[in-house]
Amino acid sequence: MKILTVVGARPQFIKAAALSRVLRKEGGVQEILLHTGQHYDVNMSEIFFEQMDIPQPDYNLEIAGMGHGAMTGRMLEKIEEVLLEEKPNRVLVYGDTNSTLAAGLAAAKLQIPVAHVEAGLRSYNMAMPEEINRILVDRLSDKLFCPTDTAVQNLEKEGFVFFDQIEIIQSGDIMQDAALYYSPRAKQPEFFSGSVSLDEPFLLVTLHRAENTDDPSRLKDIWQALLALSEDIPCLFPIHPRTRKKFEEIGVDLSDYSRGDTGLFLVPPVGYLEMVYLLQRCVLVMTDSGGLQKEAFFFRKPCVTLRDETEWVELIDQGVNCLAGSKKETIIDSVSKMSKKEIVDEGNLYGGGKAAHCIVEALLA
Repeated sequence: MKILTVVGARPQFIKAAALSRVLRKEGGVQEILLHTGQHYDVNMSEIFFEQMDIPQPDYNLEIAGMGHGAMTGRMLEKIEEVLLEEKPNRVLVYGDTNSTLAAGLAAAKLQIPVAHVEAGLRSYNMAMPEEINRILVDRLSDKLFCPTDTAVQNLEKEGFVFFDQIEIIQSGDIMQDAALYYSPRAKQPEFFSGSVSLDEPFLLVTLHRAENTDDPSRLKDIWQALLALSEDIPCLFPIHPRTRKKFEEIGVDLSDYSRGDTGLFLVPPVGYLEMVYLLQRCVLVMTDSGGLQKEAFFFRKPCVTLRDETEWVELIDQGVNCLAGSKKETIIDSVSKMSKKEIVDEGNLYGGGKAAHCIVEALLA
């Protein structure tokens, strides 16, 4: 069996590393890895292949830095060319990016079966490009690997159980497989030179979603919250290149926050092993990332989500995550409340690290 795996963004590299490691041990399976190039920065892409022992991609399309339509269209064209050349038995996609949608469309139009890892997630916010992508890719796929019971229920509510030859599988979350496997290999980031101590309590911050970065009002409010919080506890902020640009566009001078001179410390994006190191040592995570909400839970850290909704509703239900939106006072209050939380992971919310074996077994059945 020949499987073409398509990745393009940081969370997909992590998921692919966990699954490919199991898949490539199977006899009679050939995996072709295609990287669309959606994340092109070295620290957003190349370092993940190096650190996580992912084989270098067989194809790198180097498609990035465009609007949604142009990027998805260019990817669709180029992925179709690879599919026609390789003629895989199946295409494997992850998550909800433009790379995911382009691969799903290209494969479906060529009548190549699609398997979607992380299927069934819903925020019910159609203003999010990710929501559009995940809904469409679910409909294009015949094997839907759901990370949670909630994801399965979402698909059932949408009538997927009535579609012929579609298999819905509660596999558990592949991200937990990665967290458990790579945790012992955590690596201290190189940017630390004594200006910030990892032995003292600190908040770990990430911000990248368009709903925040493309809205000047939300972005300013979040920035003011970070400044206020950093007066009491250091805030470490690995900043996405696009987010940095957005701050500069609204007139925020970031130069004073990149030297460790203040409580708010902006650093370049980090690799996965460095992020694990930071997750192991922080006291709380503030993020608008879906993946990092779960990773905070895997490493037993409370999370404050800088969004108005989340796909990972079970974390809210468990009280280990809260939705703070973008308002300064709400964020500060949420951090105060959540920092007192003790996080317990009993191993059954996301499958306990057995997702990869479940997925591979279903793919080869």
